[in-house]
Amino acid sequence: MKLLVLGGTVFLGRHVVEAALARGHAVTLFNRGQHNPELYPEAEKLRGDRDGGLDALAGRDWDPVGDTFAYVPRLAGDAARRLADHVGHYTFVSSISVYADFKRPGLDEDAALGTLPDDGVEEVNGETYGPLKALCERAAEAALPGRVNHVRAGLIVGPHDQSDRFTYWVRRAARGGEMLAPVGPDYPVQWVDVRDLAEWIVAVAEAGTAGAFNATGPERPLPLGRLLDACRRAAGSDAAATWVDEAFLTEQKVGAWVELPLWAPAEAAGIMQVDCARARAAGLRFRTVDETVADTLAWDRTRPQQEALRAGLTPEREAELLRAWRTR
Repeated sequence: MKLLVLGGTVFLGRHVVEAALARGHAVTLFNRGQHNPELYPEAEKLRGDRDGGLDALAGRDWDPVGDTFAYVPRLAGDAARRLADHVGHYTFVSSISVYADFKRPGLDEDAALGTLPDDGVEEVNGETYGPLKALCERAAEAALPGRVNHVRAGLIVGPHDQSDRFTYWVRRAARGGEMLAPVGPDYPVQWVDVRDLAEWIVAVAEAGTAGAFNATGPERPLPLGRLLDACRRAAGSDAAATWVDEAFLTEQKVGAWVELPLWAPAEAAGIMQVDCARARAAGLRFRTVDETVADTLAWDRTRPQQEALRAGLTPEREAELLRAWRTR
């Protein structure tokens, strides 16, 4: 199989490349060459910019294509239309954030999608990200009807994760001591290991399967307490969780999802409890939480530990919150 990957050198894209190469496929990368250009010397590399610089793709044919980094429909549509007559299958990496309402758990792929008052908006922020991804899906489907795998990914975690939203908990538990955690040990959370997702994306491309899939895991939401236990085991630490309730977090203006990763307030709790049965039926499988945590910890320890993470409470903010909790 000849696979074209748009991107391919940062996070999910690089794992897709590795999964494809491991399965014996010929891989072509299209990107600007600005991130990790030394990776994958065995792969063909085409340089260009998806914003008006797609000429390197002209006159070439591939079997499937994987689009791992489109955020606005204009650019998603440009690439899909350029490739429509030159590929058999198209993977578009979307997000579970496409859904309009996360009040209830168990959302499946038929739930209503988010919308924008102005479809021409291209500023990506917390309010527009999901609806823009939904519009990207629409643009890709319009160009390749019935040939697109819409990967509605949940929180993607593991080695090379640039968001640090999962890595925060791994590193925080490794530091040990009293650790602030949201709601309670039974609080349900979801994520998908980047390697499991990448292997599934390649397998689905091989099969030519199309449709929308909530590509997250594990098979059912995992209690946050079990995740933190795995983090402690991996690091051999003495970290002890102090569970604080949502009313306190709201009163203290703690930012959900980024400042305190994996926590969403009650009105959006469904984002951590979506139905991933369709993706599982299509072959998505999950490694153990212990393996994901251990490998994330090993990778994180190759990075400068003095550098602040992109997500999570700073030690100072956490200490301040713990003091406030004890004296409330």
